[in-house]
Amino acid sequence: MADEVKLYGVPGSPYVSRVTTALNLRGITYEFVVEDLSNKSADLLKYNPVHKKIPVLVHNGKPISESLVIVEYIDDAWKGVPILPEDPYEKAQARFWAKFIDDKCTPAIFKAITSLGEEQAVAEAQEQLQFLENKLNVKGKKFFGGDSINLVDIAATFIAYWLGAAEEALGIRVLSKDRFPKITEWCGNYINCQVVKDDLLPREAVVAFFKKRFGNA
Repeated sequence: MADEVKLYGVPGSPYVSRVTTALNLRGITYEFVVEDLSNKSADLLKYNPVHKKIPVLVHNGKPISESLVIVEYIDDAWKGVPILPEDPYEKAQARFWAKFIDDKCTPAIFKAITSLGEEQAVAEAQEQLQFLENKLNVKGKKFFGGDSINLVDIAATFIAYWLGAAEEALGIRVLSKDRFPKITEWCGNYINCQVVKDDLLPREAVVAFFKKRFGNA
């Protein structure tokens, strides 16, 4: 009997993209259930009563919430290309950097975007991005995971695609190629992976979103 897999989300969400990338890595067939965040479905509220947010993965009737938790679940539930390293130390390191991206890096980047490039906010975002630049320099590989994408790459999805679109839409610069050559190179490598780009919105649509959301702030 085939698994029943549903993903509740919104097309174009970087957090949903984390999950679709993991599903694509594993070659998992799933049903995408589009949510209206201004009128959330009864199913979404039932499956994620704590946060009432997307994405939610439902596997054979069992819901899993929070994007990185879902990604780890996918890695455990289906066999295939590993998303987390098998070595306990390397696995702990991957989790550390994924948490760093969520707790430190992404919030600083959002602040830089929503402030429309205010100097101090940009400096704070660049300070966090420098840690990722240094990590890529140490790795000397295409991805944070080495020669293939892993949890850290998936965690950094927003940086890879959405940040550049926000910069274009708002006329700001956070991630310069001169200052962050390794991250810039990584962005290209990551978004050109078939498992990633299959589910990305066209760049012009993402640029239009940021212009509409923040352009008149």
